[in-house]
Order: sequence, then structure tokens, then C-alpha cells
Amino acid sequence: MRITGVFSLKHFALYFVAYLIDTPFVMSFNNPETIRKVLSTSRNIALVGASAKSIRPSNYVMKFLLDNGYNVVPVNPGLEGQELHGKVVYGSLSSIPKDVHIDMVDIFRNSEAVPPIVDEAISIGAKCIWMQSGVINETAAEKAKEAGLEVVMDACPKIEIPRLNISGPP
Repeated sequence: MRITGVFSLKHFALYFVAYLIDTPFVMSFNNPETIRKVLSTSRNIALVGASAKSIRPSNYVMKFLLDNGYNVVPVNPGLEGQELHGKVVYGSLSSIPKDVHIDMVDIFRNSEAVPPIVDEAISIGAKCIWMQSGVINETAAEKAKEAGLEVVMDACPKIEIPRLNISGPP
């Protein structure tokens, strides 16, 4: 079993138990072909939990995605109306202009905050929910899948794009 990314002891223990009992657990949401499809077909990414602090992962992942040709729409109610990397920050997914069709919602929030974000993503017609490394919410993931969204959980596009040799959006 190969484990990549940033993991806490709790996450390692969950993966190890899943491995021992041969349960797919989070890995079932992270099929490499699904990840490749999402990152190759998504153009507009709403990044929920965007931070103005350059040392925060949400900040440098946003910069990485922009540098790789994606249109990133930062979402953070505390920064609404400000700019991050030249992009206007919105307070919620539903406040993003309707003419910007969001393909992927990249979530940089704690696992407990995911369900209402998934509900909002479904309501705006997003195509994918991406929960960042360390963000795991099986119930929200199942709800998104039932609504027809692709789901990636406990992974980071900054890691997956070079790992899968993805050239960027269409």
C-alpha cells in the first residue's frame, strides 16, 4: 500500500484499517482515471476556503492552478470583494456570477464544513467536488455522487497534475 500526500496519524490509521479489512474507503473516490478526467475537462474551479496568507495551502494551490491555465474563483466570506492573485473573492458559491459555470469545487475547509458546501455546489450545477488532502466526509461524498457529481477526496490537484502528467484545462 502506497500513501502519498499529507496525512495525520488518524488518517494513516484509517487507511491501515481499511487495508487490513480490504475495504476501499477513500480510495474508491480517487480512481486515477476520474482524477485525470476531472483535471483535464475542468476549466472553472471555485476554491472554497481561499486564503490571502501566502503560506496557506489554499493560496499556493490557487496560484499553481492559475499558473497551469485554470480559471480559479476564490470563495471566502471573510475576504469577499477583495482580490487574490488578481481574482475577485466571492462570499459563497451562489454569489459567483451565473455566467461563470463552475466545473469543480475545490474544498479547503475542515471535514465537518463540507456538507453545506456540497449542497451549494449541487445547487449551482457544479460537475465535481474535490476535497483537499485531509478533508474526508463520506456522507457528503455519497450525496454528491448521488446528485451526479464526480468526487475526489483527500487529494490535491497540485500533486495530481504533475503525477498524472496532465497538461491543464481544455
